[in-house]
Order: sequence, then C-alpha cells, then structure tokens
Amino acid sequence: MTTSRVIGLVAGREFTTRVRSKSFVVSTLVILAVMGMYVVLFTVIGKESTAKIGLTGQATAMSAPLSAAANHLGKQVQISTVDDKATGLQQVRDGKLDVLVEGPLGAPTVDVKSTLDPVLQNVLEQLVRAQAIQAVLAQAQLPPTALNAAQNAKVTVNALEPPDPEQAQRIALSLITGIVLVFSIMAFGTAVAQGVVEEKSSRVVEILLATIRPWQLLVGKVLGIGVVGLMQVVIIAAVGLTLVNTSGVFAVPAVAFGTVLGALVWYVLGFFLYAALLAAAGSLVSRQEELQSAITPVSLLPTIAFVVGVNLLIPNPTNTVSTVLSLIPLFTPTLMPSRIALGVAPAWQVALAVVLMIAAIALVTWLAGRIYRNAVLQTGGRVRLLDALRSS
Repeated sequence: MTTSRVIGLVAGREFTTRVRSKSFVVSTLVILAVMGMYVVLFTVIGKESTAKIGLTGQATAMSAPLSAAANHLGKQVQISTVDDKATGLQQVRDGKLDVLVEGPLGAPTVDVKSTLDPVLQNVLEQLVRAQAIQAVLAQAQLPPTALNAAQNAKVTVNALEPPDPEQAQRIALSLITGIVLVFSIMAFGTAVAQGVVEEKSSRVVEILLATIRPWQLLVGKVLGIGVVGLMQVVIIAAVGLTLVNTSGVFAVPAVAFGTVLGALVWYVLGFFLYAALLAAAGSLVSRQEELQSAITPVSLLPTIAFVVGVNLLIPNPTNTVSTVLSLIPLFTPTLMPSRIALGVAPAWQVALAVVLMIAAIALVTWLAGRIYRNAVLQTGGRVRLLDALRSS
C-alpha cells in the first residue's frame, strides 16, 4: 500500500473509534451545557441590572426627568406608576419593584427592600436639588433658566487613550477561547498518548509495525484523533456563534466570528505540536499507570501559559511579557488567540507566530518520531528519554 493509504487507514480507525466513544459525546455535551449556562447567567445579570422603579402620588410627575437623568448616568431603569403607597410597598417586598418613590417632588421618600443603588440615589438627589433650585428661583421671581449656565458647567475630559467600550466583552471572549483551546488540545493530545500506551501494553503495536512504519502509525494516529478534536471544536464554535447572534450577550458578533474562525486554526497548530510531544512521552512507558507522570511536564505547559498570560493580559493587554510568551510556540496556541480577541495582536505578530509554530511542529514531529520509533517496541520498564533519542 502507498504511504497515504496506510496513514489514511490508521487515521480512519482512530477517527471511528474516538468519535463513537462516550467520552467524546459526554465532553461535547458538557462544554455546550456550560456555554448555555454562561449565556443564561449573563442574560439574567443583564436583566437584573435594569432597576424597576415605581412612582406614586405626586412623584409620578418626575417620570420623564427621572428616566432622562438615569440614562445620562448610564443606568437602565423601568419606570411604572403605582396606584397607592400600600400596593407599591407590597411590590417592593415581593421583589417586583426595586424602588418606590412617593411624596412631594421637593422632598420625596424612597422605599427599598434593603439598600438603594448608589447610582439611583445620585439620580434622585440630583432631581430633588433641581426642584429645590427651581423653588428658590420662583421665590426670588427669577426665570427658571437663570441658573442654566451654572448648572450646565462641566469639566472637559481629554482622554489620551480612550477606553474601548467593547473591552469587557473582548476579555470574556478571550477567556472562553483560551479555555476551550486548552481543554481541547490537551484532552485530545492526551488521547493520542493513551492510544500509544494501549497499543504498546497490549503488544498490538508489534503486529502493526510488522507491516507499516512507526512514523506512519504515529502520523495516522495524530491525524485521526486530531480530526475528532477539530470536529468537537467546530461544534462548540457553531453553537457559540449561534448563541452570540441570538442572545445579545456579546454586542460584537463580527469580532466573535473572526475570533472563533481563528481559534480553529490555532487548535490545529497547537494540537499537532502537543500531540507529537505527548505521543513521544507516551511511548516511553508501558503501562497506563505510568502515563500521567510521563505526560505531566508537557500537559502543564499550555495551562501554565494560559493562566499566567491571562492574569497579565486582563489588567494590561499590551504588556511585554504576554507579547513575548505568545510568540513562543509552546505557549502560542493558548495566548495568541486571547490577544487577538482583545484586539492587541498586530498582523505581523500573528504571521510571525504562525511561521514559528509551523517550524516548531516540523522540529517536534521529527524528534517525536525518533523517540517513538526507538521506544515504542521496548516494553517492561520505563525508557529513558536520552536512550530513546539515540538511533536504534
């Protein structure tokens, strides 16, 4: 058989086995459920951020100015009229209203269940002050517009670096992207290592290598499991984009769409890099009990890089440490997508990261193939790395 035919058969076997496994179905459903809970949570939080205000008696006259003042301060309010004070108080106790405003315009009373939102308190106090000023002007027989110039006086703010209004959403998007990539790369990379150990411990690998070459078996295994992982990421991405477009949790669907498509590319690059390393690590041991200790040094790298990088990115997205780490191939698959989502990765850095990743994959695949070839047939004790690197 031709090389492509051999690799295709091995990849097809791995794909069929993994995609039918319970772990694939369960992990996919769990991730989708977590995403759904995330959207529901933020939808609920968004609804709860709208203050429900009831007005009764003379206070009903402040409906329009109260709404305008709240919008000016960035507070979402839902104003309704209540028939009487007793009804309003009961609605506050039942949670149907956050605030009940009653009494004269110049000195209203505000009823709340426990505490009053500081922003709402500020809005109400401004309205009361404005009413008091109008009363003083009326007593002095001055026109209501006499103090307009003084009331409209304000400080002009000149921001040298204006804040990004989408920053919070970009941060959330970068965290989600990074977490999914770390999970997927390591989960399916570990599956490659587990498959290597299974074949080695059961001696199946000896039968396989009697007819095909070690590197063909390794490449086929990585390709087959990699396609399964890519399928899962595509499913997650498709559902995620659907939630973005329908829920309104993110107001930047274009950014989300570009980030998700880019994440697929980073998954492929990251998976091939780490799958080769994990397969080589798996070939050094002969029992599943020994596998975890063999792959731990490799599996910790993307997690540590993501945790460290994100903790630096959130307070300062343009910090030098995160920039440098995102260009190191072992850290690139989890950090560069996060920087892209935050909008702080220039095109030349992205291109350089891709080139470095491809070069690293070529080097690591060659080394992993050498280790795999020399160690996969050695059963019994654990094979030393230096021994596996030597030519057989």
